[in-house]
Amino acid sequence: MSFLLNVARPAFMACKLSPQFGVRSASHVVVSQRRIDQTELEKQDTVTRRQLELSKERVQFKRLKPYSPSLRWWRRPIYPHLWSGKPYKPLTVTRVSQSGRNSTGRIVVRHRGGGHKRRIRLIDYARNTPGPHTVVRIEYDPNRTSHIALLKHQDTGEMSYIIACEGLRAGDEVESFRAGIPERLMKEMGGKVDPAILAVRISRKGNCLPISLIPVGTIVYNVGEHKNGPAKYCRAAGAYARLVAKDLEKKRAIVQLQSGEQRYVNLEACATLGVTSNSAHHNQSLGKAGRKRNMGIRPTVRGVAMNKCDHPLGGGRGKSKGNKVPMSPWGVIAKGGFKTRIGKHVNKNKVKDRPRGKQR
Repeated sequence: MSFLLNVARPAFMACKLSPQFGVRSASHVVVSQRRIDQTELEKQDTVTRRQLELSKERVQFKRLKPYSPSLRWWRRPIYPHLWSGKPYKPLTVTRVSQSGRNSTGRIVVRHRGGGHKRRIRLIDYARNTPGPHTVVRIEYDPNRTSHIALLKHQDTGEMSYIIACEGLRAGDEVESFRAGIPERLMKEMGGKVDPAILAVRISRKGNCLPISLIPVGTIVYNVGEHKNGPAKYCRAAGAYARLVAKDLEKKRAIVQLQSGEQRYVNLEACATLGVTSNSAHHNQSLGKAGRKRNMGIRPTVRGVAMNKCDHPLGGGRGKSKGNKVPMSPWGVIAKGGFKTRIGKHVNKNKVKDRPRGKQR
């Protein structure tokens, strides 16, 4: 009891000299002193538990009183941790809208055009820069469904953007191990690789690793396909893959995607631990067509509602399609009778196709 009083007295005197701060209790001082005395493993365990709690946190949705029809079904997930300011401008470029047209001016992608002006964020999908990085903030990106994280290199101060994972917050530390195991970890392990210590040091959400260092059964995202290539799979909101098996002789691994499809990837390809952020994205509702137009997406018109000169199903009186099967505006059959994966077009990296029909 005397120890607590001795600890509390200097804290009380300091608060008395600076009245703008509130009085801190003795227990708070003891807890803060305990946090300072934590070892590296205890700090990592604290961060891991906090990220796990944040990833399990239930996302609330913002709703407004429907004083207009467009607000009746509108809802959006609430993320208080998102940065409310502008992006880091040196890592952005202007986005020139092509409205779905190619170099000759012909529309090759329909339903594109208009929308609000936006800048493209330059995302580091390769993550070849070694060394620890500190998360400066988590930002919203209008060009993708997932959130992005602004990183700052602790040694050089270099800034970069990455795809954020669930539970990642400002102040966290992430690192890329694509260039190999750093010297500081080798010194800690006594000059040789200790699997136990190595697994503890590198198993943190947001760390980028070669698949050869990831245990089988781990959930990852931002999965690469080739040895020195950038991430290709599982980059959208809430996406993830699971490492199923490793083939050390052929230097390749098998990852299972969310659809159930299994693919071959290089054993030294990159993968990031965790699940892509903004997993509640599919629950949001825009509420009206105008918000879709603000995103640069134009309406889709049914073929039977067009004229005969515009679509094979167009024309006629009323809702008539002239006893024709569903097809595209160019006459390509939509339901059966037209296959695209025959002969030489088979994907050789596919191990197991996604379940279809009764296989689900």
